[in-house]
Amino acid sequence: MKNILAALGIGFAISQFPLSAIAGEAPDPELMAQAKLDQAAASKIALAKVPGGTVQSAELENEHGKLVWSFDITRPKATEIREVLVDAKSGKIVAIQTENAAAQAKEAKQEQKEASDKAAAQMKK
Repeated sequence: MKNILAALGIGFAISQFPLSAIAGEAPDPELMAQAKLDQAAASKIALAKVPGGTVQSAELENEHGKLVWSFDITRPKATEIREVLVDAKSGKIVAIQTENAAAQAKEAKQEQKEASDKAAAQMKK
């Protein structure tokens, strides 16, 4: 029961922050300069594809040669996470993928490693 209450508390706390706070870091200024859609506009497009969903994280990134807003969206009583990619220039949906918690954790670990490698490379400069 404590775990459920803690999870609900975390979910409530997350919903109190703007989307940029959810992602954990501000988008890269160079990528932002290329984007025609801001995070709020892209979020509306993504949420329209997942009725009743809540954005858990948002990230502006280059994915397969396209600049996209990537949103991880959850729905009440659902165990999977929908990742919705919105083209940051055109506003079109690029992809919708369904991930389970294990796949999401693996992706987060990979992103953390890439961020760590990037920081280490910058420190060497």
